[in-house]
Amino acid sequence: MPQTSYVRTEMVPERAPPPSTAGVIGWMRTNLFDGWMNSILTVISLAFVVWVLLSAVPWLISPTWNATSLQECWALIEAAGKPEGACWGVINERWPQMLYGFYPEELRIRPTLAFFLLFVALIPVLFNMISRRMNWLLLVLVLFGATFFAAASVLMVAVQVVLGAALAWLAYTVVTTKAGDRAEAIAAGASRLPNPLIFSALYVFLMPWLLWGGPIWSPIGAAMGFVLGWAAYRMLAAVIGNLGAIIAAFLVPVVWWLFLIGYFVSALSSVLPIGLEPVDSRLFGGLLLSVTIGVTAIAISLPLGIVLALGRQSDLMIVKSLSVMFIEFIRGVPLITLLFVASVLLNIFMPPGTNFDIILRVIIMATLFASAYMAEVIRGGLAALPRGQYEAADALGLDYWKAQRLIIMPQALKISIPGIVSTFIGLFKDTTLVSIIGLLDPLGIGNAIRSNAAWTGIVWELYGFIAFLFFVFTFSMSRYSMYLERRLRTDHG
Repeated sequence: MPQTSYVRTEMVPERAPPPSTAGVIGWMRTNLFDGWMNSILTVISLAFVVWVLLSAVPWLISPTWNATSLQECWALIEAAGKPEGACWGVINERWPQMLYGFYPEELRIRPTLAFFLLFVALIPVLFNMISRRMNWLLLVLVLFGATFFAAASVLMVAVQVVLGAALAWLAYTVVTTKAGDRAEAIAAGASRLPNPLIFSALYVFLMPWLLWGGPIWSPIGAAMGFVLGWAAYRMLAAVIGNLGAIIAAFLVPVVWWLFLIGYFVSALSSVLPIGLEPVDSRLFGGLLLSVTIGVTAIAISLPLGIVLALGRQSDLMIVKSLSVMFIEFIRGVPLITLLFVASVLLNIFMPPGTNFDIILRVIIMATLFASAYMAEVIRGGLAALPRGQYEAADALGLDYWKAQRLIIMPQALKISIPGIVSTFIGLFKDTTLVSIIGLLDPLGIGNAIRSNAAWTGIVWELYGFIAFLFFVFTFSMSRYSMYLERRLRTDHG
């Protein structure tokens, strides 16, 4: 009698998964209708969303874009036979004011250029998927576009020709990277372009000059302070030791900026008066003011927070005590109090006749406030690292700073990414508090618009547009933090 085999001798062909477990239906069953409770909540949520859309969409679609007052909006809505509708005329008429404040209209190309250059400067810092050629292509493209808004002159035409030639060459190297020996030779030359981080460093000095104007020697003199500090460290490190050279590298730029830069700028301005038309800080407003304060405070508060976090964990009693006192004092005082101090009291402690810019005072206080919270966020990341990481750095023979730079701090910052971004988002939203001290941020501009007789009584459209502007920036920060977490993820679970 033949024996029956219970072992399969051939593979069963693959079959498609059941329709109820794959595709859109599978996703809906898993996420929306997984059990009777989730199904009921899904139906209720969908009904609520439909109700909101049916109520909001007719209100949003309103023929009032060209209205010049709230009364004209009501007349247009009534003429269209609608019971109610949004008055978009205030956005159409006042959106430049909400973006630029009272910045002179003929000079608004400067903050616009600074805004686009900000993204070009941030690309090599925040992302690593763009090549050097593409970074420089974007930079030249922005500068080439900006030249068309500048006053026509022989010098500007020459600049346009040079930028146009550079733009064409960079575009050709990007398009024809692997198209023959000649293209490969050109691409090889393009790969030797300077590191785009050079422009990111120069932008720190370029942005204030574009916004506030003045002689070109002011940003050059500010940059020279860092050059003098680096030169002092290199010359004195072998003479007075590393610690003394670090102290000298800190003091030399401070002395230069406080006492000598004015003579440098005045002397060169009298010989070569090159610069931009100055703009008073009181003319700044709207989103321009929030971005200026927010970006500057964010950029400075992170490294300052790292220093404070390391100082709080230091074995040196004086360093640790000063760090703890600073962090606890700043965290125990509301930001609005610090802004009042910046507005009213800070000039009292300055030498007589000192003109301390109001926006600079706000930036200093916002930076100090954010750096204290940043220090605690980073300290949490340092505390989350296992002790073995510190012992591994010691086993490799690394000194304190190399261990922090190469092993400890990269891991601590990766752990702290959600907290860091949350602090940045909170800081950017807190820039609206400057309206308390007389600066017109977007909310201050909104209040000024509502005080106009033509737009008295308008609320939802105006503040909804301002909320949308802030949402774009904060949501972008949130999505970038999620991207950064995915990129730095090292687990393989």
